[in-house]
Amino acid sequence: MREAGLVTLYAKELRLPTVGHYQEVIRQAKEQGLSYEGFLVELLSREVANRKQNQLRRRIRQAKFPMVKSLDNFEFDLLPHLSEALVWELATSDFITRKENIVLIGPPGTGKSHLTLALGYKACEHGHSVRFFTAAGLVNQLVEAQEQKRLSRLEDRLAKTNLLIVDELSYVSFPRQGAELLFQVISERTERSSTVITTNLDFSGWDEVFGDTMLAAALVDRLTYRSHILNMNAESYRLKRGTRAK
Repeated sequence: MREAGLVTLYAKELRLPTVGHYQEVIRQAKEQGLSYEGFLVELLSREVANRKQNQLRRRIRQAKFPMVKSLDNFEFDLLPHLSEALVWELATSDFITRKENIVLIGPPGTGKSHLTLALGYKACEHGHSVRFFTAAGLVNQLVEAQEQKRLSRLEDRLAKTNLLIVDELSYVSFPRQGAELLFQVISERTERSSTVITTNLDFSGWDEVFGDTMLAAALVDRLTYRSHILNMNAESYRLKRGTRAK
């Protein structure tokens, strides 16, 4: 009993919670005839697995995804211009290691956000830090941070994020201050880290959002350098499902 208490105490002090529950591994070792080394390997492997799972949960929590989506139920057959093979290659997250960007262009309801969330989740699984924003939400946070004199702190956090996801860059135009701040955040990431943007607009229409042709052109130039452009043009998923329901 004394030894059991000491194991629990030492495991807690060393921050090895799984080791503290070693009794189950002892039972397994007896049943399978594990050697001392085998017992230790099994015990430590459980600790490693537990830590990895906790780290994944933390990365997902910090990403602030509005929901979790998977590629397993993504309906690729409804998107004739999208390469399924390319999407699965992007799901390896190697594009983040290479500091490449992704831009998904298409009308509402074609799965842009679903695909983006799924790739973001995969990035978390591969050990990358991720942060999700809607375009309007990010602009609002940047403007608010500037007004409260904490912009540099927010920009520093964003710069250190391996994958920044900016969803729903659409027809709503930004005020000049917000447009310039968003441009600054994205341009600072060029060749340093990866950005994913979903948009309803072709690049030629981005000046409507930023209110400045030169600013929009400069952003497109930076964003599309070493970038994957995914053509998501198709009939809306939601419209199709609504039609079936009738």
